[in-house]
Amino acid sequence: TSLDRYKGRCYHIEPVAGEENQFIAYVAYPLDLFEEGSVTNMFTSIVGNVFGFKA
Repeated sequence: TSLDRYKGRCYHIEPVAGEENQFIAYVAYPLDLFEEGSVTNMFTSIVGNVFGFKA
């Protein structure tokens, strides 16, 4: 679907040192989803994804 373009893509997963069953996932999103120069837009996108908040 056209929504597939807007999904985040995990490009790397690594284990957390000293923590069993804990991992760090690196996720990328297309740059054109963000307003150029908008720190607020970038911050809310990251916080929303990290903490599972929905708009």
